[in-house]
Amino acid sequence: MNAAHIETAPPLVVERPERRRQRGLVLRTLVIARHLVALSLGALVAAVDRTRGGERRIGLRLVAPFTPLLRLFLRKELRRATLAVHLRRRFELLGPTFVKLGQLLSLRRDLLSREICDELGHLLDDVPAIPYDDFAALIEEALGRPVPKMFAWIESRPLGSASIAQTHRAATVEGDSVIVKAVKPGIEKILRRDVRLLRLFSRPLDLVWRRYRPRRALLELSDYLLREVDLESEAAHAEIFAANFRQENDVVFPRIFHRYSCRSVLTMSFLPGRKPTLELAASLPAAERDRIVDLGASAIIGMIYRDGFFHADLHPANLLVMPGPKAGFIDLGMVGRLDESLRRTLLYYVYSLVTHDPDGAARHLTQAAEPLPGADTESFRRALAEINRRWQAASGRDGASLGYLVLASVELAGRYRMTFPLEMTLMVKALVTYESVGQLMKPHFDVAQVARRHVRGVLLDQLSPNRILHGSPEWLEALVQAPQLISGVRQLLEQTTKQSGEN
Repeated sequence: MNAAHIETAPPLVVERPERRRQRGLVLRTLVIARHLVALSLGALVAAVDRTRGGERRIGLRLVAPFTPLLRLFLRKELRRATLAVHLRRRFELLGPTFVKLGQLLSLRRDLLSREICDELGHLLDDVPAIPYDDFAALIEEALGRPVPKMFAWIESRPLGSASIAQTHRAATVEGDSVIVKAVKPGIEKILRRDVRLLRLFSRPLDLVWRRYRPRRALLELSDYLLREVDLESEAAHAEIFAANFRQENDVVFPRIFHRYSCRSVLTMSFLPGRKPTLELAASLPAAERDRIVDLGASAIIGMIYRDGFFHADLHPANLLVMPGPKAGFIDLGMVGRLDESLRRTLLYYVYSLVTHDPDGAARHLTQAAEPLPGADTESFRRALAEINRRWQAASGRDGASLGYLVLASVELAGRYRMTFPLEMTLMVKALVTYESVGQLMKPHFDVAQVARRHVRGVLLDQLSPNRILHGSPEWLEALVQAPQLISGVRQLLEQTTKQSGEN
């Protein structure tokens, strides 16, 4: 063969990991930018569709003739969609990081409209499961041991598969019934890359919508996203909850098996229980249903107002009704933390609500809010007092929801240029979830009446002489706020005396 016709293979070029990461970052940036442009076009078309010709501002009137052309650049399914639907669908297309981000943003009713929050609440987090063999390989690689050395069996069919992690029933070689949770391959790298880009994109957003402080909100949400892939944090959360409720045997959290856990794998005890449903409620005696509702109130109020450490991703699937009856809490990856000052303010707020002091409640919630540029704090306080009075008038009747009252109060904030800490919006979710489960177990129950006793117990504990004498320096600040404190104590003593007389 003529040497001139011999083809030689090109030299093997090995791309450096740094170069691959940079190329991936650039490509992801272009993808996000493309979706942002498409979202902007969709928002413009939706704004034209939402307003009629004579009512349109001059900018929309100029754009209106070109909307048929602009629609061609949009996905067919979105050409007639509202802005809220555009936003929800773009988050789904951008993948797990943005699905989680959208779910958190759905709670920010102090920043976003009700329509957008409701739509983002429909974001789907159920994704196809990875095959069992891949799941087992993940466990072996992360823990450094063969599966048979750790687990007697693992069910091949997963209990659940979300965008970040997957869970399976199993039994340890020691015979313990457990749940094994593992972070899906590549997810942490995706989240870290997307969070880096979110922080980058948040800077121009801050210039355009400075009054809403989008950069601050995105940075807060980014921190929560990164905690989702650290299962050691979830293990620590479970143990903190268990310690906080160590004297309450009827409130249960999973036990952690540290020898079979690490940053990307979590093994925890299986809690035998059922998720709250109408069918379950119908099968239980009235006394057990009352006990479950009371346990729920005790647990949620204790988490938020006593400990300042609460389940921040609470929904009915994360609550279990266990034999006894007992209340079980699972999926503890996301938690809310309230500092001493905010926790005390919110305790006074909810106590004022359940003891029918609408003006006091408005005052305390206004203290928890932060004014944005152009805020009208006094009008906000008056508006809060008004909706508190309306709720008080309906209290004890169907539809008088404490959770939705707090939710409506948070929504008011946007109208008066006020905002709340992210933890406040997470707290609202916990309250709304508790009430929805309470209504399942005991229809027409009076949430204020159930909550009042537990809130009063927390307040009495905070005011106990032993706690004041041996408490932390924060109590000095509380004493500085004596007028509010004395008012709360006076109401508490008056009601306690009244109830004693009635009994």
